Amino acid sequence: MVRSIWRTLGTELARDIALVCLADGVVGLSFGAITVGAGLPVWLPMLLSLVVFAGAAQFMFVAIMASGGNPVAAVVTGLIVNTRLIPMGFAVGDVLAGQSTFRRLIGSHFLLDENVAFVITQKDPQRRKAAYWACGVALFVCWNIGVLIGAFGGSIITDTNAFGLDAAFPAVMLALILPSLNDGPVKRAAFTGAVIALVTAPFLTAGVPVLLALAGVLAGLGGDKANKTSAARS
Repeated sequence: MVRSIWRTLGTELARDIALVCLADGVVGLSFGAITVGAGLPVWLPMLLSLVVFAGAAQFMFVAIMASGGNPVAAVVTGLIVNTRLIPMGFAVGDVLAGQSTFRRLIGSHFLLDENVAFVITQKDPQRRKAAYWACGVALFVCWNIGVLIGAFGGSIITDTNAFGLDAAFPAVMLALILPSLNDGPVKRAAFTGAVIALVTAPFLTAGVPVLLALAGVLAGLGGDKANKTSAARS
């Protein structure tokens, strides 16, 4: 089955997925080291990575707990950050259509920014499914291995920012979305969302500006609808 998935993906797409998984493994290492370096128990980052498996929410949870915040507030903040996955689920819902309840539950646990970014660039249904599962499973393995190594090495490398590990995740996501910015509606949505996030970031709790940036999607849809109406009239 694994061989069939990689054959469906092709060499180029499989290579891109492997590189993203490698980068995320490094980010996982950073997360494990940051968590333990902040004085939290060594088992916490590993438990979060298995049960939550959402990098942004995990970082937010640890940041709040490390600063002496309430665990309930940390959980709620993580849930708010993860609401961005709802529209992503609609965008890639076809990859889990017709699957058993168990496979849909497992598949929903693998719903991530990275594999969604790969899926939406694929037109063939089989390649979409292969990209989703291959990226999701590989990321789960690489992330948890990275977190495990980072957690036990956290007492040695306490300042991961000094190594630039914290920049790996945003750099990966930027590389994934750049090819899509050639499309007009996507470009408008990205620009509007970026402006909203930058303007609101100094005034709102971390994570909220990202959610508000989703309003940029409306700008993309509105512009696309206007173009279609104009084309129909002409």
